[in-house]
Amino acid sequence: MLVGLLLIAVAAVSWGTTGATMTLLARESGTSPLVVGWARLAVAAPPLAAAAWLRRAAGRPRWHAGDVAACALAGIAMAAYQLCFFRAVTLSGVAVTALLAICSAPLLIALLAALWLGERPDARAAVALVMGVGGTALLVLDARGASGVGARASLGALLALGAGLSYAVYAVAAKRVLDRVAPIAQAALTFGLAALLLLPFLLGERALGAQLATAWPLLAYLGLGPTALAYALFTTGLRRVPASAAGLVSLLEPLTATALGVLAFGEALGPRGVTGGALLLASFALLVRAARRAAPA
Repeated sequence: MLVGLLLIAVAAVSWGTTGATMTLLARESGTSPLVVGWARLAVAAPPLAAAAWLRRAAGRPRWHAGDVAACALAGIAMAAYQLCFFRAVTLSGVAVTALLAICSAPLLIALLAALWLGERPDARAAVALVMGVGGTALLVLDARGASGVGARASLGALLALGAGLSYAVYAVAAKRVLDRVAPIAQAALTFGLAALLLLPFLLGERALGAQLATAWPLLAYLGLGPTALAYALFTTGLRRVPASAAGLVSLLEPLTATALGVLAFGEALGPRGVTGGALLLASFALLVRAARRAAPA
């Protein structure tokens, strides 16, 4: 379990660079968030598919119909996440969207994992979950400012919760098949389907070709690093840990994003944010300690 937690932690740290990359994209090329969401999936799918094919040729087990259906559900959820999250940002702002989507996801993962996978987190994991979600709330509110919370649009709030639910469905659906399906193959099918499902929504984008041509180096980084490689690590780690624990460790993403904002972009972090970051790290340490105790001697 410890190795799985560490793999997911590395993936979450990689995801945390996405916000800084989005800042650079907006500053240098004006690429829309929806184009970024689609491009990272479209870039990630081909190398993941190639890697999955090579591993299949080496003697990987064949897929069953139920595995394909679960991966299709994960792909639909991943596409829904992009649509819900980026639309919510335009309606409710970054602070409210991040708060509702990021903080709701681990709780929804724990609920869905209990209903679908039969997982029952122990007392230590439950305490870590509360600490992690609470710490994330403090971190997001401090880094983004709480002024947008009172003025949020109800539709934007619902879409943000929809993004959290979409991510939870993705994580639990992926966990459902990873005992039989290779993680890279699962990620390849999921992202390929999600990219195809998002194509119709790009029809309303202006100067799509120009956006892609201007921003391709950063889009390639997002697709190959925080998407292809990070999700390969995430699904490999997810194979080894409960889905609820994976959702909690994923909260290292906003911690990384906040640290980059402070170090690279000169953003300020007040006492509330420092407290939130400390709670997040403490929750991760609690999970790691539990994993070490559970590991065979």
